Amino acid sequence: MHKSGFVNIVGNPNVGKSTLMNLLVGERISIATFKAQTTRHRIMGILNTPEMQICFSDTPGVLKPNYKLQEQMLQFSESALQDADVLLYVTDIVETPDKNADFLQKVQQMKVPVLVLVNKIDSLSAEAGADLTSILAAKVEQWHSILPQAEIYPISALHKFGVDQVLKRIQELLPESPAYFEKDAWTDKPARFFVTEIIREKILLYYDKEIPYSVEAVVDSFKEEEKLIRIEATIYVERESQKGIIIGHQGVALKRVSSEARRELERFFGKKIYLQCFVKVDKDWRSSERAMKMYGYDLE
Repeated sequence: MHKSGFVNIVGNPNVGKSTLMNLLVGERISIATFKAQTTRHRIMGILNTPEMQICFSDTPGVLKPNYKLQEQMLQFSESALQDADVLLYVTDIVETPDKNADFLQKVQQMKVPVLVLVNKIDSLSAEAGADLTSILAAKVEQWHSILPQAEIYPISALHKFGVDQVLKRIQELLPESPAYFEKDAWTDKPARFFVTEIIREKILLYYDKEIPYSVEAVVDSFKEEEKLIRIEATIYVERESQKGIIIGHQGVALKRVSSEARRELERFFGKKIYLQCFVKVDKDWRSSERAMKMYGYDLE
């Protein structure tokens, strides 16, 4: 008997979806930062054992879209409701169920098993003290009233608390099926995708305000040799002023991002990396239908 299935992870921004998926898969597949809207695509991470294959999907945080990019991000999240064998709805200990009620209403209508994961319970421990149990019980009851068919699990993805129990329950719920992918596969994304994500992650970490959200990265050239990968990439921004900020005085800021991305890519690919980054302006790309297709945000 072999089990296989699609386990899709949804929820509002900044609740820890990407950290959770990386932990479940055992690989660093999704970039995870302290900033909201880090994930822009639907990203698959595949966990293989001799008896099963679990295809996890990380999705962008659910939000009310203000421009075309956010509309596409919401579509990625909503598509995860259509093809799940098991749905993981991730919230956190401070979030209330009335946030993005429209999306939650769609979750209420699902016929597949739904697990609500109340993440970041470690943030309570220092201040809650003896009240921790009662606070968790109240939170579980609150979510049960909204999603009575769901199973509720308090977890801490950051500290790996409760995640093993969730994984065990997922394994129990998976349908019997042959593997959907080769058993040595760990994602459905090509190597170039992870280059752009790692570059974008460094920009999220090192730049403030609107800059990281106005950036897209594209791989122009990816040449793999025996001991070296040569990569050329372009960082696109929406304004000339943003281009200057990304580059920095005498190119110092861009050099820092490139160096940090190169080191991360060397860990990721297990090879030496030569990385050269350029910066160009693509005016108002986040509101452009053309840009959504060019940068890979259209649903396949």
